[in-house]
Amino acid sequence: MRTPCFASASLYHGNAVEPQANMPPGLVLLFAAASGLSVANVYYAQPLLDALSLDFGIGHAAIGGVIMATQVGCALALLLLVPLGDRLDRRRLMLTQLMVLAVMLGIVGLAQSTVMLLVGVLGVGLLGTAMTQGLIAYAASASAPHEQGRVVGAAQSGVFIGLLLARVFAGGVSDLLGWRGVYFCSAALMLAIALPLWRMLPRFTVNPDAMSYPRLIASMLVLLREERVLQIRGMLALLMFAAFNIFWAAIVLPLSMPPYGFSHIVIGAFALVGVAGALAAARAGQWADRGFGQRTSAAALVLLLLAWWPLSLMEWSLWALVIGIVLLDLGGQALHVTNQSMILRTRPEAHSRLVGLYMLFYAVGSGLGAIGTTATYVHAGWQGVCILGATVSLLALVFWAATRRYMPDAAHAGADCATGRRSCLDS
Repeated sequence: MRTPCFASASLYHGNAVEPQANMPPGLVLLFAAASGLSVANVYYAQPLLDALSLDFGIGHAAIGGVIMATQVGCALALLLLVPLGDRLDRRRLMLTQLMVLAVMLGIVGLAQSTVMLLVGVLGVGLLGTAMTQGLIAYAASASAPHEQGRVVGAAQSGVFIGLLLARVFAGGVSDLLGWRGVYFCSAALMLAIALPLWRMLPRFTVNPDAMSYPRLIASMLVLLREERVLQIRGMLALLMFAAFNIFWAAIVLPLSMPPYGFSHIVIGAFALVGVAGALAAARAGQWADRGFGQRTSAAALVLLLLAWWPLSLMEWSLWALVIGIVLLDLGGQALHVTNQSMILRTRPEAHSRLVGLYMLFYAVGSGLGAIGTTATYVHAGWQGVCILGATVSLLALVFWAATRRYMPDAAHAGADCATGRRSCLDS
């Protein structure tokens, strides 16, 4: 069954409430903080790859498989768990996933074999991703139309900062307590945020006639087939996150070896410079709401490509590395926020499914980037990694230019939806 789509996310009839005119600042901050803590779990392993390689006897060429296992968990979450937000009580769903995530973090910390490690990080990727993207969809549905870009942008900034600070946290705790301490501390942090989430998250009315779980999952194929905005922005996300992970999955290897020999906490501190880029790009969602989505995308992709020049100079100057990180994070964050702002305006009644499908592109790109960059580093060194990253970034820019005429601006898509010229999937 198909019905005309609504102009406001507040009117869709899956998990629905009439949102407040302006979301309280404390709730916006909670969405950002919880999203950041959740996503950090997915990235703790990246600065710990050398320690994991040594502890479990995994070679450098194969250690990227730990990241790949995490991304497999991400993909499963996006396909099987995130869509549940369009059918179940989101508040209870978030708390249940949080508790299971804490258990999986404990399993990783206790791992004594490679198999147990891989099972644990797969579970962390599964639950960490489900919570993160579920909170993004939650924030979008709980906000009024006029502030949706701002709220989603704030939550996404929390995700990006959490992603960056994950490396600092993992590096510092690992130097003090070992890599296992990272996962035990994270489990404690997740349990600590459970009470604020339970008390402050808005209650949504669950539709008793919501489609069954099999139909809910099958409807994602319909969305993927019909939504051109999702297809185009999803492919841009795949290429962008592949380039992003090409850098972050490889940087620990040269910085931990001579002539640098940096500790985990020093390597993780390099991620701090990316926070400036993340905060600067937080307004990208508002620019997309005003119809500047394509311009923002073009600027972000150019920054992503340019970043690889100073990054390639790392062996001669660490200042060049810092500049490259700022450009990479600024471009990546701006494109990511713009992508989500444009996609979430297409079908308000399917926010969780849209987020799940979009982030599936992200998971595939991240996994390919991680596994590709470790193998490239072994065979071609740091310059080979930079050439690979620049090539993927250039491909993303070329793809954007080739598909530009097929991609409506966010403002136009929202107007089409509001006037009934487009149709939405019945949830």
